[in-house]
Amino acid sequence: MATRAEGGTGDEILINVTPRETRVAVVENGVLQEILLERVGRRGLVGNIYKGRVCRVLPGMEAAFVDVGLERAAFLHVSDIRPETMVEGGAVAGERWPVITELVRENQELVVQVIKDPIGTKGARLTTHITLPSRFLVFLADSDMAGVSVKIDGERERQRLKEMINVFRAEFGGGYIVRTAAEGAEPWALRADMQFLQRLWGSIRERIKETSGIATLYEDLPLILRVLRDFVGDSVERMRVDSRETCQRMLEFADKFVPEMVPRLEHYPGERPIFELYGIEDEIQRALSKKVPLKSGGYLIVDQTEAMTTIDVNTGAYVGHRNLEETIFKTNLEAASAIARQLRLRNLGGIIILDFIDMASEEHRQAVFKALEKHLEKDRAKSHISQVSPLGLVEMTRKRTRESLEQVLCEPCPLCNGRGSIKTAETVCYDIFRELLREARQYSPRQFMVLAAPDVVDAMLDQESTSVAQLEAFIGIPIKFQAEALYTREQYDVVLM
Repeated sequence: MATRAEGGTGDEILINVTPRETRVAVVENGVLQEILLERVGRRGLVGNIYKGRVCRVLPGMEAAFVDVGLERAAFLHVSDIRPETMVEGGAVAGERWPVITELVRENQELVVQVIKDPIGTKGARLTTHITLPSRFLVFLADSDMAGVSVKIDGERERQRLKEMINVFRAEFGGGYIVRTAAEGAEPWALRADMQFLQRLWGSIRERIKETSGIATLYEDLPLILRVLRDFVGDSVERMRVDSRETCQRMLEFADKFVPEMVPRLEHYPGERPIFELYGIEDEIQRALSKKVPLKSGGYLIVDQTEAMTTIDVNTGAYVGHRNLEETIFKTNLEAASAIARQLRLRNLGGIIILDFIDMASEEHRQAVFKALEKHLEKDRAKSHISQVSPLGLVEMTRKRTRESLEQVLCEPCPLCNGRGSIKTAETVCYDIFRELLREARQYSPRQFMVLAAPDVVDAMLDQESTSVAQLEAFIGIPIKFQAEALYTREQYDVVLM
């Protein structure tokens, strides 16, 4: 587990910069909680605004595909379309929610924003509800409402912020949501943010008017600057950057937009890599493993698939001190904390099934549920959790906007093609026997030559030698074997000679 290299009790953000990749580690109380990555060739698209062209409308899915100049057409669902874009002949706004054919048509040009990166074989997901974030506010281009983040608790502070926003909206117009970072903010700072967002939106609107055809209208900030915008707060004690040039760029941005972060930004000049110093590299490797050990001796098994992610809790070597129910309860409580961390660390999203160890006590089930909710409070991604079922299962969803850590760093295994297992040498031998029978019925070669992996050939000449002799006698054709070191276990060729 990552540990703090020097003193301090606040949260730290560590930034490792190389020419082709930027990595950001969020360390809270000495423990790694999040890893963010951005590569030059694969920058995230969330927040980017495009002028696109509808290439296909699918009434059966209530959706459309839009060409915005990416590798794959992006997906636009009817619920993410402003009714104001309705095509001629559509229903009157307010009567009912219109169907997709009333909102868009093929070859129609639309201004859209990416709300979810392409993941796997799926293209990006789009919306026509344009939003622009700043340090304290989120600008809503198609609204005139004012709202305050639910994470700001105090009613007096919420009212103060809402009143200020309404005063400034009278000057600038538009809709706004006050972000969590605005708690305690001065009026001048909120007004400056609003002015900045209005200027930014004005420049984007100019580009919309001047641009024809498919084009990029706006790209979100790079990761190093998004970190300053999105993670600013009293809990962040310092940000350490191992690139002098990047640190200078961040200082210039902070001086203009987040001045209180300037004294917390520092360049790390050490010879030892910053991620190695804090144990981050080891944590990243562990985050790619299926098994997550718990301090008590129990463990989690994390299984990520395209459809959903399952997390199984096991007591392992933990035997407890009192009785079985108490042992299970303690393991599940520890697992709730570990699960919340793994969801953030691995950036797991979509449908998630948590298989806690079955608890007989309703009180214990509720305590585990409350613990899970509490540990997820610091997660910036929205999640929805169901109650613990009698079987100990918890169904939850976590908002997925970017690929998981595993999807960014890994690819399906070429040996098993992502199955997670490969055939035994014995199974491959029997596959080869069937292939030889098929070939013998169709052709009449003088001899068969089988090219296969060394362990398969060894099995043929050892455990299966009797079977090979019986097959030769049955088909009346001699069979020779040749080991190929570069062949994978399941790869083989039958050559007719």
